[in-house]
This record gives sequence, C-alpha cells and structure tokens, in this order.
Amino acid sequence: MMTVVIGLFVIGLLSSIPTSFSQSTEVTTITSINDEISLETTITTMSIPIDNTLPWGSVHGMIVDPAERYPVIIKFFKGEDTIHVAQVDVKGDGSYEYKFRVRSVDDGKVTNIFEGDYEVRIFKVINTPKNNLDSI
Repeated sequence: MMTVVIGLFVIGLLSSIPTSFSQSTEVTTITSINDEISLETTITTMSIPIDNTLPWGSVHGMIVDPAERYPVIIKFFKGEDTIHVAQVDVKGDGSYEYKFRVRSVDDGKVTNIFEGDYEVRIFKVINTPKNNLDSI
C-alpha cells in the first residue's frame, strides 16, 4: 500500500529530526470512479503540541500506480471545520510533498498557525487496481 508521513521539520536540516509530534493510525479506502481510475482516500491525525518550536510541517508520501495528470488534494480539519486545503502535483516517481507553515515569528511575536489535533484527509487518484474490477 502507501504510507503517508506527516511531520514537523526545519528547512535546511539534512536529516530528519525527532520531534514531539505524534501521528495516529491511518485509514485508507479505495473508491472506484470507473474502470480506469479510483479515488484513494487516506485519513490520519496530526497533533501539534502547544510547546512546538518548529516553524514548518510537511505531508508527504508515495502513491502506488498514480493516474496521470491528477493532483493530490490534502484537507486539514479541526473538528468538523475545514481549516486548510492544499493541492500538490505527483512527481514522476509517484511521490508528493506539501510543506506548510506551522508557526510564525514576526518582530518577536509568535503565532501558532496549527496547534492541537487535526484530522488530515489525503485524496489521490490512482489507476483502478485490476483485482478490484471483479468486485465492482
């Protein structure tokens, strides 16, 4: 299948850094659109601690057999409310990445753009798996 990674990072570091960020179990479903393409939806949780000091976050992953010319849509929810929506292109190797500001510091004033728990829904268009055609 596909793994989605949501994390916090500081731009300019060469390797991943551990953070006090947590991620819950993700759930992925595939819904057939037609014989050729399907919508793969992944739902996961993003938790940003109150004492977070990192300025950037990232959602990235790999898509197995992506349909050509369809972007990835990423929606962030706080409760029932949509907080943020992003659209990113899929690279030639099936990967995608969306970087977003989590925390801002302007003239010493700190603004936490994301704080607390969020549901993140990631929508990807894939080529319909051939083994799913038998069950449609």
